[in-house]
Amino acid sequence: MANRLTRCPTCDGPLTVTELTCSRCHIRIQGAFAGCRFCQVAPEHLSFVESFLRCEGNLSRLGEELGVSYPTVRNRLAAALAALGLHSEASQPEPAASPTRSRMETLEAVARGELSIEEALALLRSQ
Repeated sequence: MANRLTRCPTCDGPLTVTELTCSRCHIRIQGAFAGCRFCQVAPEHLSFVESFLRCEGNLSRLGEELGVSYPTVRNRLAAALAALGLHSEASQPEPAASPTRSRMETLEAVARGELSIEEALALLRSQ
């Protein structure tokens, strides 16, 4: 099984892939290689995306599978999109009058159980 370590365990900085090895002939190639965007996101976002695909993008069905409300599914989808850097201009919410207000709304969603702490952090970091 491949190691999914993407952050430095010492300083939490991003790690760079610097060596690739062929599993058949064992040749090694060294350099700085870009990882895919899915390799960089937290496991909970990957799990959500897998469930999303399994439910063929049907958010109501996804809510049933995950046992959460429709607004929670929408919030988790927004967090996964933000983590993957896939927000388009059209899908991004209108900017709030004050950043404090949107942060407060995010914290209130955590308090209501609509967002996990990890999802809230991803949303706050993307603001």
